[in-house]
Amino acid sequence: MNPDAILEADQLIADAIDSAEEIPDPLAGLAEKTEADPGAPFMPEALEALAALKQDNRAAFEALRSRLKKAGCRVTALDDAIAEENGEQGGRGPTQADILIDLAQTADLFHAADGAGFADLDINGHRETWPIRAKGFRRWLARRFFEETGGAPSSEALQSALNVIEAKAHFDAPERQVHIRVGGLDGRLYLDLGDETWRAVEIDATGWRVIDNPPVRFRRASGMKPMPIPVGGGSIESLHSFLNVQTDADFVLVVAWALAVLRNRGPYPVIVLSGEQGSAKSTFSAILRALLDPNTAPLRALPREDRDLFIAASNGHVLAFDNVSGLPAWISDTLCRLATGGGFAVRQLYSDQDEVLFDAARPVILNGIEDIVTRPDLADRAVFLTLEPIPEERRRPEQELWAAFELERPRILGVLLDAVAKGLAELPRTKLDRLPRMADFALWVTACETALWPSGTFWSAYCGNRDEAVDGVIDADPIAAAVRAVMTTRTEWTGTASELLGALADMAGERIAKAKTWPDSPRALAGRLRRAATFLRKIGIDVGFEREGRARTRTIRIRAICLPASLSFAASRRFIEDPTGGSAAPCSWPPVSESHR
Repeated sequence: MNPDAILEADQLIADAIDSAEEIPDPLAGLAEKTEADPGAPFMPEALEALAALKQDNRAAFEALRSRLKKAGCRVTALDDAIAEENGEQGGRGPTQADILIDLAQTADLFHAADGAGFADLDINGHRETWPIRAKGFRRWLARRFFEETGGAPSSEALQSALNVIEAKAHFDAPERQVHIRVGGLDGRLYLDLGDETWRAVEIDATGWRVIDNPPVRFRRASGMKPMPIPVGGGSIESLHSFLNVQTDADFVLVVAWALAVLRNRGPYPVIVLSGEQGSAKSTFSAILRALLDPNTAPLRALPREDRDLFIAASNGHVLAFDNVSGLPAWISDTLCRLATGGGFAVRQLYSDQDEVLFDAARPVILNGIEDIVTRPDLADRAVFLTLEPIPEERRRPEQELWAAFELERPRILGVLLDAVAKGLAELPRTKLDRLPRMADFALWVTACETALWPSGTFWSAYCGNRDEAVDGVIDADPIAAAVRAVMTTRTEWTGTASELLGALADMAGERIAKAKTWPDSPRALAGRLRRAATFLRKIGIDVGFEREGRARTRTIRIRAICLPASLSFAASRRFIEDPTGGSAAPCSWPPVSESHR
C-alpha cells in the first residue's frame, strides 16, 4: 500500500479521535446549568444521556435528579420526557413514592387501638413488628426499594409514601393489640426476650417454654436490651444475695413486685426504696430493671412534664426513677394512674389540638434518700422498703457484683417463671377474706406464692408493710399528724374548717403552721383532709363532712372509731399515736358525741 495513503488514513483516524474527545459530556455540570436555565435538562443530548443513565445506573440517576430538582428543574415533566425518550408506555411510569407504597403491601399492615399504624415484616424467617413511623420500618422499606431499583428513595418520596402507608394501615387493615415486653392471649402470658430473632417465653398453667413467632405482637422501643434464655431449677434465694434487703418480709415483697411485673396487666404497686447514702438504692433499682426489663438507660431522672413521662411509659414496661427528692402533685397523680391503669392524655408536640392517649399500667421503681411518697393516694398503691447502709466489710466491687448477677440471671428468671405458671393455674380458685386497695395484685401473688414459700407468707408481709405505710404517711403529712395529735385527748371534734385550721395550727406549732406544706385556707384544709381520710381511718380516726342547721353550715366532724379485726390490716396492733411517737390506749370505746363547742 502507498505509504502516503497509510499516513493519510492514520491522520483521519487521529482527527476522528480528537473530535470525539472534544464532544462534551451532556451531564457534566448539568445541575449548575439548570440553575441558570431550568430547561437545560430537556435539551435533546441531555435528555438522551439522562434516559441512558436511568437504565444503566438508577442510583446515580436518582442522585442527579435530586440535584436537578433543587436547581429548579420541574422533575415531574422531566420524568415524562425521559419516559418518552425510553419509549415507556403510559407516560413517566411509577414514581418513587408509588414504588414504595407497592413494596409496603408485601408487609402485613394493621393498626393499634389508638390508630397508630404498624407492619409485620418477614425478616430472615421470623416476624418483626414495627410502627410505620419507626426507623425499623423505614430501613426495611428503603432496603426493599434498593433491591427493586438499585437506587435510594428521596426523602420526599419516602415521607409521601409513609403518609399513604399509615393511612392504609389505619383505614384498610385490621386492629390488633401491640405489647411491650409482656403480653397475654387466651390465658397464656408471653415475655419478649428482646433477641435478634424475636423469640418469646410462653407461660401457661402447665409451665413455660421458649418459642419462635409468638401469637401476640411485640414492639421494640429504643434502648430495649435482650433478656437471657431462662433456665429451670434455680432458687429464689439467689436473688436475695444481690439485694440489700433488711428482712425476709421485705424480700418477699420484692419478689411479689417482680411477679406482678411478669403479668400483662396491672395493677402494679409502686416500689419505693428509701435510705441514706451508701445503702445501694440505685444498684437495687438497676438489678430489678435488668432482671425484668433490661434497658440501655435503666435509671432515669424524674420527668419535668407529663409529655416526658408519657414517652417513658410508652417505650418501656418498667419505669425506674433514680435519686428522687420529692414528687410534685401532678406526677404523684399520674403515678397513681400508671399503677392502676387509668389513662391520661398529652398534647402532640407542635400541635394545639391533637392529643396522644395512653391507657395502660406500668410497674414503677422510685428511690431516694428522704421520704418520697407522702400523698395517701399514691402511698395506698405502693410498697415501701427502707435500706440500711452496707457495712464496708460487706461491700462488693460493682463489676464483681454484676458479673455474678449475670451468671445467676437465667436461673432467677426461670424460678420466677415457675411461680408465674403456678399463679396461672391457681388464680381461678384463689380467694382472700379481705381485699386491699391493690386487690388484683394481692390475689395474683397469693396464687403464685406456693411455688416459692408457704401459703400466707406474702399476706403477712404485705399487711405489715401497709401498717408501716400508714404511719409513715401520717408522720409526713403535717395535717394528718396534727389531727392525730388532737384526737389523743378526745373522742370527737366538730367545727368549721376555719375553726379546725386554727385548732390544728395551735397543735402543730408556729414553725409547722407557717411552712409551705401547711394549707393556706379552710378550703385547702378540706381538700387535704379528704385526701388523708383513708389513712386516718386505718388508725381509728374518721373524718366526715356535714351541713348543720337551717343555714346549712358546712362542718367537719372528727371522731374516734373502733376497727373490727376483719376490716383493718393489723387491728390487733393498731393504736392512736401522738405526734411524738407515744401511744394512747387501744381503741375500745363506742363513738361518743362530744363537741368542742
